[in-house]
Order: sequence, then structure tokens, then C-alpha cells
Amino acid sequence: MADIYTSHDDENIIEQVKTYGFRTPKAPKYRVLRLALAKSLSIDAHPDKDLDTLVGKGSEYWLEQVTGYGNNKNDGALDYDDAIRSVLSVYHNEDLFNSDARYKKLLQRHIRRGLREIRTSWNRGHSFIHWLREELIFEPAIETGSIINTELEQGQLEAALKEIGISTEIKESKQGIRLNKYALYLANIHHLDTLKKGLSKLSFRLGVPDDSITLEVGSEAGIANLYIPRDPEFWRIVPAQRLNEWAITKRPEKLPIWLGCTVMGDDFAMDLAEAPHILIAGATGSGKTVCLHSMLCSLLLTLSSSQVQLALIDPKGTEFSLYGKLPNLFGGQIGRNIVEAADILNALVDEMEMRNQHFIELGVRNYEEASHKIQMPRIVAVVEELADLLMQSRDLEIPLVRLAQKARSAGIHLILATQRPDSATFSGLLRSNIPVRIALRVQKHTESNIILDTKGAEALLGKGDMLVKLTDKPDPIRLHGAKLTDDNIAQAIAHYCR
Repeated sequence: MADIYTSHDDENIIEQVKTYGFRTPKAPKYRVLRLALAKSLSIDAHPDKDLDTLVGKGSEYWLEQVTGYGNNKNDGALDYDDAIRSVLSVYHNEDLFNSDARYKKLLQRHIRRGLREIRTSWNRGHSFIHWLREELIFEPAIETGSIINTELEQGQLEAALKEIGISTEIKESKQGIRLNKYALYLANIHHLDTLKKGLSKLSFRLGVPDDSITLEVGSEAGIANLYIPRDPEFWRIVPAQRLNEWAITKRPEKLPIWLGCTVMGDDFAMDLAEAPHILIAGATGSGKTVCLHSMLCSLLLTLSSSQVQLALIDPKGTEFSLYGKLPNLFGGQIGRNIVEAADILNALVDEMEMRNQHFIELGVRNYEEASHKIQMPRIVAVVEELADLLMQSRDLEIPLVRLAQKARSAGIHLILATQRPDSATFSGLLRSNIPVRIALRVQKHTESNIILDTKGAEALLGKGDMLVKLTDKPDPIRLHGAKLTDDNIAQAIAHYCR
């Protein structure tokens, strides 16, 4: 009888890592299993018991293969079993040397969780070496490395500014999460226009991506702030713990949504009830789905099931699967195909009309006034891939537009996401009724214009770097999203269910 079992999906990612990650299809599988174990052990929360359930036929493994137990001849693999058993004992705070069955069960959970994390955070089109560096090996030396980096950059910046004819003094420099901020004192007021026109030359001179340097007028007279991206190896990661810490504070918002941190590292939250709808768009790999999860986890961590109800539509059928455990999903299920999506959207329209009629009977005008007399949850409807949905049926735009126009007063709010932000997907009727927009990195400035009504998203750094356009702010706000895992989502779901 084998010691460790995997599912069909587990085996698929193992083969992908061997073939496209290591580029050695014949490499032993234990290498991938051990990487998966290491990835799981880097997560604070214990792996979920659901990982004991296997879906689809996978493979069987023995400790001799996975940990090298009892031998040192298995394709060069040494015996690390005692070391791994010790690490798991400390991690779970229990003696696993006295129970082989318990040890094997936990080992299997960790390996399967690690494989799941690899599957959701890496794809074969991206460098596996970079993934390893970011996820397992590399910890940015922020305190030392970035200070050296800033000093070098400041000297280069001063030289570059002189080259384009600007006389300035660097009053202050600060390190943000991914950007360095320089406060420049411009002695000549005409130098501001020169600086705006010379940003591409500065980018070239400093060796950063074109259009990635941004400029804003400071609050003090004569001060202009330059934001210059650091090399990715000096980026800070916004951890999921920041969301948890934010969520435990008393929230004034009716529908609190935490999007991440500002470029200087401050928490940024907004009220979906005031939005009242959001469009989020970004290219594949830009961090759009993680941003969606951040919004959903914000609601689950701060509100109860009597306060908010979710209506989820996921045409891809994979991104929202964890939320299937929620006790009060609108419609009782996640919409994974065109028929289910249509049923959910039409049911939302019916719910909106029913609530509005009920408000008339109560003598109130909207959800806010009605909430003082009766208790009913707000509803947040999330469409994971709008373009895919409308490509299958253009008729679904009709209920979406009706909801965008009228649902706010009934306490129903939309979050629409797409990786193809074109005019066909985001029509004029939807655009005019969804004022809050979130743009992650896109391919072309025309796509940025469709999302934000201005360019800029094409120059973002990816991996959660975003611009947020709010109704009460003239210019988009730049934010960096957090790094969330499936376990962070599972914890938020468990909190909501409790």
C-alpha cells in the first residue's frame, strides 16, 4: 500500500514543471514533490482537510521516493525523512515520530497544497526559475540592497536631469513598495514642462521601462515628485497578513473593500456601496484575479452572512471554486456556464424589482432607508470574465445594463472583470453606469483609455500593480495588490461561515 497519493490535476502540474519548468521531462518526480512541500511549509496556515479528497486518478508514491526514507540510491536522493518529519512536527506542534499514519497524512496534505499553489501561481509561459526565486528562495534585502540602489539611482537621476536641461535640487527621497519617490525643487517654473516632456529620456538614461516614470506636482510650492520603479529584485511584497490586519479594525464602510497598499505602503480601502459598481481589467498575468479575490476576502472577513450575499459567475469554472462552500450563495450555486449565468443575472433583476416594489410599500426610497425597518443583505454580483460571457451570448448585456442602471438603490452591486477591455466588451451603456474602474497592466494605451479614460495602465509593472479611478478623484490612484493564496481565501471563507 502506497504512502502518498495524488490526483489527476496534481500529476498534470508535476509533468508541466518537469517539462516546461525544469525542461527535463525525464527528471524524477520527487523533485517536484519536494518543491511543493517547501512551498506549502512557507504558508502559515495549516493545510485544509479537504486535501484528503482526491478527484481523478493520479499516482501513488512511497516514502522511499518522496523523502528518500531508508536509502541513498534512489536516483541520487538521500534520506531526508527524519529531517522532514522533524520540520512537520514543529510546524504542527505534535510528535510525528510516534505516528506514521499521521505523518503520511500531513505530508500528503502539504505536498498536494504545494502543487495546488504552483498550479495557481505559475504557468508554463513564465520562467520557473523566477517563480522559485520569488516564492521559495529569494527574500529581498530591502534594508541594505535598496538603500545602495537608491544612492546609485540618485546620482544617475541628477546627471540625467542636467542632460535634459533641468536645474534642480533633490529635497527628499523615499522608498515605496516598488517605486522610489524623489521630491525635486524646481528653481525655474518653466522646468516643469521640460520635465514632463523629458520623462522618456529619463527612463532611457536610468534604464527603466519606457513610460514607467511618473510625475506629480507636490503640495509644496516648487516641488515636483518623481516616482521611479526599482529593479524587481528590490520590490517588496504586500503580504496577505496586511489584509487580515486591516479587516480586524472597525470598518466605517458599508461594503468594505481592501485593494492593497499605496506606492508608499499605506493601506487603501474603499466602500463598494458608494462606488456603486466596479470594472476591473488587465492582461493575463497582471494580477486581475488576485485583485478580485482580495475584494471578496475583504467582504468575507468584515461582514456576516446576514449583511452581504454573493452572486458569483465564473465562465472559466476554476477561479471561484473555493467559494462554492459559502452557505448563502445567491442562486445556490456558482454560474459556470451560459445558462447558469443567465439564470443568476435574470434572478438578480427580479430581486431588484421585488425589492424596489417592497420599498414603495414600506414608504421608503432606497435600501438605506429600508434597512432601518427591515433586515436584508446587500448583494454583490461578481463576473470573473465578462468578455467570455458576452462572447457566448450578447443578450446577457441586457440584465447587466439594467442592474448597472438601477441596482444601487436596491442594495445590489456589480464587480465586472475582463482581460479583454475593448469597446465590444465594455459598451457605452455599461461604461456610463460603472464609474469606478480598476486597471492592471494592459498591452496597449487604447485599452487603458477604455478602462480609465486615460492612458497609463500600459506602463504598469504587472503582478498587482494597478491604477484605480474613483468618482471623487480627478486622477487615478496607483496601488500595489497583495499576494493571496488559496489558503488565505479558505481562511476568509471559514471566518464568514462562522
